[in-house]
Parts: sequence; structure tokens; C-alpha cells
Amino acid sequence: MTSIFGRAVLGVTGNRVMRRVITGTSAGKAVAHRFVAGDHLDDAVAVSQRLNEAGMSVSMDHLGEHVTSAIEARAATDDYLACLDRIASDGLDANISVKLTQLGMVLDDSLAAEHLDELAARATPAGTTVTVDMEESAHTEMTVALYEKAQSTHGNLGIAIQSYLFRTPGDLERLIPLGGHIRLCKGAYAEDDDVAFQEGRRVDSAFDHLTRTLMAAEGVKPAIASHDEDRLRHAIALGKARKNSWEFQMLHGVRTDLRDELVAAGHEMRVYVPYGVAWYPYLTRRMAERPANLTFFLRALAGK
Repeated sequence: MTSIFGRAVLGVTGNRVMRRVITGTSAGKAVAHRFVAGDHLDDAVAVSQRLNEAGMSVSMDHLGEHVTSAIEARAATDDYLACLDRIASDGLDANISVKLTQLGMVLDDSLAAEHLDELAARATPAGTTVTVDMEESAHTEMTVALYEKAQSTHGNLGIAIQSYLFRTPGDLERLIPLGGHIRLCKGAYAEDDDVAFQEGRRVDSAFDHLTRTLMAAEGVKPAIASHDEDRLRHAIALGKARKNSWEFQMLHGVRTDLRDELVAAGHEMRVYVPYGVAWYPYLTRRMAERPANLTFFLRALAGK
């Protein structure tokens, strides 16, 4: 979730001058590559292969969002088609995660629907799935609506939901009957207090409640996406009574010690592996989430 600290970080990093400082320095790029596999698909494939060898599955994300032309949306779709082809040809235990604004949503919702349909269709022979990421709350309704249509047609998709949004319990009621996998996270965008919880304890409480709902739902695969040890312990306790499979999801480069402990304990783990040159928005959200990530960047900037 985005705390007061996180809002301050997002405010600073949203400044154009600060953006140039971060993207134009070796320190900024060094921090980015802690959380991002690299600029190219080959980089993401290499990271994914190592994670697979260590007993983890992955979700590959070609970074980008909010395209401004149909040409950009088409290019993003082609990039994901290439990713699906590599998953199949290299035998990766992986799926893809997509942001619908990268596929053209908002610019042209029908175009985004066509692109999502194309990706889901290609994922079937590749033997994998497509996860629809959740973005800012202004886009939640359309994201859910486009997902409902694609999942009803193909049946091989999943979607992310954010515990800090007031509307999420209602969304979950709509999503569970569709099956697929549902990725539960806290939420990483700065949202107003009329649409999202602002206090950490309330976000955590909502997360635990939604975890309970997901674990009790037989027709979906819960994907508990958190680095919060209390939330993870709560999920483990609930998971003991669950007959069907479920998994944890964690971000590449974040809490790798905890990730490895969970894998060693026998839990399913999927690692979110982003790649591509459009890493700045992703990096700033990671810095906003945890003070430790910002400290890591500042130390790199100082050459320590």
C-alpha cells in the first residue's frame, strides 16, 4: 500500500528533474536492475530459468503502461506474443502479466479487448495463462469488465485485486465465479481517501479478510502477493485447510531471504519478473512501498 511515506516518495519521484536524475545515472540504473531482470526478453528468460531451477515459477511482465497511440498498443501486444512464444519454446514454468493501459485501454477500450483476446488465445497452445494487472482505481471497473469478457471466452486468465480499495470485496464476488487465478496484493498507487484505506492496519485487515474469502473459494487459485510476514503467516494458517492449490507471489529482488524460506518449507512460489526499458514508474512504486528500497537507492547514488 502507499503510506504517507510512500505518497511523499511518489511526489518527489514524479518531478521531471528527479526523473532525469534517476534514469540518467548509473546509480538509478543499478537500483532498477535489482528489481528488473533487464532491458530485453532474453534477460527475463535467463532470470526465469534460474528461478525455475530453484523450484519457483514466474510471471513475466514487459514493463509499460498508458500508451498514447494504437501503434504503441500494437507493439506492446507483439512484445507479449513474443514472450509467450519463448515460454513455449524454452519450456519455462511461467505466465505473463499485462497492464491493460499498455494494450490500449483508455485510449480505445475495444482495442485493448482485442489485444487481450489475442494474448489469451496464444497462451492456450503455449500451455500457460495471462494475468491482468490492476492499475489506478480510475481504471478498475473497465479492467474488471474486460477481464470478465476474456476469461468467459478463454478460461485461462487471472487478475490482480488490491486490498486497499473499498470496492474490492464486491469485485471479488464478481470474479470468483469466473475461475482462474486471483492475485491479492495491498496496492501500490496513491489513492484518495474516498476510494481506499489510508491506514496500514485497515489495509492489513482487509487483506486478511480477502485472503480468507479466497482460500474458501474452491473454483479459483488464490495467489497471495505480499512480503509482509504477518500476512503470509495468516495465509499459511488458512491454507492448511484448503484442498485445492494456492501460491505465494513475490517481486523479483524483494525479500529473497523470505522467499527462499517459503520455498524450502514446501510452499508454491511465483516470482514477478519485470523487464524492459520502461522501468521508471515500476521503480518508483517499489521505493514508495518500503523505506529499505529507498535507502538502497540513496546508498547507490552516494556510491556506497
